[in-house]
Amino acid sequence: MRRSELQTPALLVDETRFERNVGRMNARLARLRVPLRPHLKTVKNIELARRMLAGHPGGATVSTLAEADHFFDAGIDDLLYAVGIAPGKIEDVARRIGRGMNLTLVLDHPETARAVADAARRLDVPFRVLLEVDADGQRAGFRPDDPGLIESARRLERGGALPAGVMVHAGGSYACRDRAGLVEIAKQERDVAVAAAGALREAGFEAPVVSAGSTPTALFADDLAGVTEVRAGVYAFMDLVMAGLGVCEIDEIAVSVLTEVIGHRRAPGEVLIDAGWMALSRDRGTAGQAVDRGYGVVCDDAGRVLAPEVIVRATHQEHGLLARRDGEPLDLAGFPIGRRLRILPNHACATAGQFERMWWIDAGAASIEPLDRCRGW
Repeated sequence: MRRSELQTPALLVDETRFERNVGRMNARLARLRVPLRPHLKTVKNIELARRMLAGHPGGATVSTLAEADHFFDAGIDDLLYAVGIAPGKIEDVARRIGRGMNLTLVLDHPETARAVADAARRLDVPFRVLLEVDADGQRAGFRPDDPGLIESARRLERGGALPAGVMVHAGGSYACRDRAGLVEIAKQERDVAVAAAGALREAGFEAPVVSAGSTPTALFADDLAGVTEVRAGVYAFMDLVMAGLGVCEIDEIAVSVLTEVIGHRRAPGEVLIDAGWMALSRDRGTAGQAVDRGYGVVCDDAGRVLAPEVIVRATHQEHGLLARRDGEPLDLAGFPIGRRLRILPNHACATAGQFERMWWIDAGAASIEPLDRCRGW
């Protein structure tokens, strides 16, 4: 299919930018001598997953059981389900393990450890578990000195499950404002993970796995000594939040939403497009950054940012409103009805999650290729 034949809104992935982003992460981790366990929740597609896995041991990270099924069916059987396991899903996990899926679980509470241990004993399934550790108070996890860390490991072991190590995600990296901050939180993430693994080993557990990572910390870490694997996912697409952190440049963002001009608001000098929050998501990740880019930055059909900068100022379910970021009215003559534009998203995972299919584009080719995405939980 030719790009001009696509119905809008449509999710586009730029091949050149994608490959460059993947190469950058690979080179960084090669210097740090740590393997990558790529997080596939951003791409949700086997062809792109294989490009991200190339040159690494082959394990991947997922955030839903639907993703685990999708990638296992395509031959990726070493999977980390990196969301605290809900007790109601444990039997579903056991059935997947029974089919040959090497699925590792995550938990951060002794009562969850009890539920997993009870299920391991009842179902005779030796669940493999990482204990989640809190690096920055942003989300989930034990502190390294929390007695519940060791208590949970013991509960798991008594039930026949395997406490295989620790996992940490420094979500606070997304609030950093400069390179020094990113370097520091990457160090903090590593130190907390290594300390928690050390506490488990002192208590008699082998804890061979020390899993850390996010895209910002992976790309700005100076030293990952003691870490056995890095998890990151958005690096392959990048987005405006990453650009606002200084992790990438805007022209390195590989994902965009193709849209079409459908109307004008003459008094305020704004433009209506057929991509609202159902296409772009409600994510406002740049609102707390130095530059607020609304719901996305507007590019021409070739992917070049419009000057002066135009953003998606507001969204309705199926409508987006374009405006200049400096507040001046748009020259509506430059936005005729039917003009095609591309929107760079705030959060690649959230925007891509709105679509069942994306389109693989090569800047030098007129044709495009469809890539299906898995959906569901």
